Amino acid sequence: MAGETVLIVEDEAPMRRVLTDNFAFAGYSVRTAADGAAGLDEAMRGDVDLILLDIMLPKVNGYEICRYLRASGATTPIVMLTAKGQESDIVLGLNLGADDYVTKPFSVNELLARAAALLRRTRGEAPQVHQFGPFTLDLAARELKRGGAPITLTPKEFGLLALLAGKPGRAFTREEILSRVWGHDVFVTWRSVDRCVTTLRTKIEANPRRPAYIHTVREVGYRFDAPQA
Repeated sequence: MAGETVLIVEDEAPMRRVLTDNFAFAGYSVRTAADGAAGLDEAMRGDVDLILLDIMLPKVNGYEICRYLRASGATTPIVMLTAKGQESDIVLGLNLGADDYVTKPFSVNELLARAAALLRRTRGEAPQVHQFGPFTLDLAARELKRGGAPITLTPKEFGLLALLAGKPGRAFTREEILSRVWGHDVFVTWRSVDRCVTTLRTKIEANPRRPAYIHTVREVGYRFDAPQA
């Protein structure tokens, strides 16, 4: 990640210093802002690769910053930092265009890993083949195999799995999933997402009632995890 720039918008000086030190040590160029107005000004310059954005900020809160950036066409990856950890905070941030979120207190190492994953995807380095457990998901061939044997998926099941597996650890709201997998041409409800998850789980989970891969995030949506063997 050397040479890439992260903007840290955080009003708490100790937290800002910890994040600055750790990201600088990891090889990033770091810029900081201590309030929302300064953070928005820095972000609008358009020369940062990643934004770490606290929600509770003086002058302009993180939600408004995220809303303004996305409305202006900015595509810079945004990781929101929330102290509350309430589902409503997470849903609102994701719906406003945030790419990920972490809840305070959090592991700095996990945050660094999430940042690196976001930047890989931004650079177009997202893999076309995903491996998880005995499964191989080939995006180019649009096929899923288990130990070399193909598994039949509907187009929606494949799209859902590709979306979730492409961003492991990232919670997607049902609204996001509908938009990205179903699109806007067909009238469907959130129940369509739930039904698709249920059928997909029967095809990839050893125990669909205790899933190892597709996890429900209460009052938010779904998250994909790929546990290591």
